[in-house]
Amino acid sequence: MTQLRLALAQVNAVVGDLPGNAALVREHAARAAAASADLVAFPEMVLTGYPVEDLSLRSSFVEASRSAVQQLARDLAADGLGETPVVVGYLDRVTDPATQLDAEAAARAGSGRDERGVVGVPKGMPQNCAAVLHRGQVVARYAKHHLPNYGVFDEFRFFVPGRDLLVARIGGVDVAVVICEDLWQDGGPVERARQAGAELLLVLNGSPWERDKDDTRLALAQRRAGEAGCPLAWLNLVGGQDDLVFDGDSLVVAADGELLARGAQFAEDLLLVDVELPQNGLDPQRLTAGVQHVVVSDAPATAGRERPALDSVDRGERERLDPVGEVWAALQLGLGDYVRKNGFSRVALGLSGGIDSALVAAIAVDALGPQAVTGISLPSSYSSEHSRTDADDLAARTGLDYRLVPIAPMVDAFTAGLAEAMTLSPVAEENLQARVRGTTLMALSNSEGHLVLATSNKSELSVGYSTLYGDSVGGYAPLKDVPKMLVWELARWRNARAAERGEVPPIPENSISKVPSAELRPGQTDQDSLPPYEVLDEVLEHYVVGAQGRSELLEAGFAAEVVDDVVGLVDRAEWKRRQFAPGVKISSVAFGRDRRLPITTHWREQQSR
Repeated sequence: MTQLRLALAQVNAVVGDLPGNAALVREHAARAAAASADLVAFPEMVLTGYPVEDLSLRSSFVEASRSAVQQLARDLAADGLGETPVVVGYLDRVTDPATQLDAEAAARAGSGRDERGVVGVPKGMPQNCAAVLHRGQVVARYAKHHLPNYGVFDEFRFFVPGRDLLVARIGGVDVAVVICEDLWQDGGPVERARQAGAELLLVLNGSPWERDKDDTRLALAQRRAGEAGCPLAWLNLVGGQDDLVFDGDSLVVAADGELLARGAQFAEDLLLVDVELPQNGLDPQRLTAGVQHVVVSDAPATAGRERPALDSVDRGERERLDPVGEVWAALQLGLGDYVRKNGFSRVALGLSGGIDSALVAAIAVDALGPQAVTGISLPSSYSSEHSRTDADDLAARTGLDYRLVPIAPMVDAFTAGLAEAMTLSPVAEENLQARVRGTTLMALSNSEGHLVLATSNKSELSVGYSTLYGDSVGGYAPLKDVPKMLVWELARWRNARAAERGEVPPIPENSISKVPSAELRPGQTDQDSLPPYEVLDEVLEHYVVGAQGRSELLEAGFAAEVVDDVVGLVDRAEWKRRQFAPGVKISSVAFGRDRRLPITTHWREQQSR
């Protein structure tokens, strides 16, 4: 047996920031080397950030990534870290199609024909790759085999799949390197790793978070470790990227499935673990044409030296978040990173006194601090007294920058100005109030540089219960994938956590308990137009997330009139959703990347039988 000290660096990379991401690698590699790590690994495409989407089709970006990984190898050596093998994800391209790409893989990669008449080799032939860096050089390279094309992934559009498995001997241990989807597919690189006799399976990932996904990952890692016949290290990115959130949560499991270590959730982390491994070495007779074996360092990692023992923090003994806490952490990280990575310093939102704006404000304060959040109360002539006092209360509880801008005079001016040209319908008068609020928020954004946050939730977006260019105004929508019932659950969770810590709960109890209303006409409530939210959210879960048709909804026990009303509202609101701001994805089917329906269609689900 030999012991390999493995360092898994789950870092927060920024798409396109090659110098900044390289600096992250150098910083964490230095920390790992100081802890006597024998191998330091970084996530999928850490050098470019992930996902890069159509940037991968630009030859300038591909060449910048190729140059950056070479420079990173030299810089690590200059930092005195050249003897420590480092594995990094980056963007590369096929350099020799005749040997790197087979006909079947090429045919699945795109459109057009190459010089050999093979269908589907895209311009530049980019690949999602991992590199092993050692002594100032890129000593080995692996290209991702399985390219996902479901949900948020569209890698068939961008990349060409690899063919060979990489096995690198590091500290006398044969380490097979694969990337993300390679682990999810049966057979493939994992099966080949077992056939080749690999002693450790290292998996680099850019795996976005969604609810209940972490247990699925752990179960998969345990199963694949058994199939590979060796320990498995699963390393993930962390951070927000547009609507995606990567949660870290890296882990190491033994061949028998025992969980050896687990990284932090929704935070950068350097996970250190000593893995006991049999030093068997690959049998040359077991190496096939599909395995690339590279010797990086042959001597046992533990030979001739002592190193400090790891404490519980190094080994990843971290407190786990509960399910609602995971959602809060995802929303907080996604919003915070969107603001920071896009160069904003402050956010603004309208404070109605209701639950949605109160929750968004609390998330923003947690993500950015109260000094970076401006809340504006925008009462109209229909706003209740408690709406104003609840907004006041939230501002006092959170300490955010609070302003009051009554909109009744502006609404009156608009109405008077339009009177000679048209007669406003009741709906138009209601929506005018929301649009005046939106105009006010955008005036603040233009004047002071705030990013405006839209406060609509997934339930409202599903059925079109929002005013376009009114309460839909905003550059980011934290609750875009959060159904209404979960909005209340999150608010109660956050207040309970504050009470446990002896802090003031940020969300007024009245905002949580009162009947929801847009307050655009006297006595209005949401349930004037919609089913009760507990019913609505359940129907939407089946229809939007589960993609069930009318007959399936009826079989599930929903009343026909409710089904027909809800699916009709959802289908008619597609044009509105296309114009909505991005927001944090927390479910398996979020509006945008996951659910793509035509705006122009004569299909009506409620008419199906």
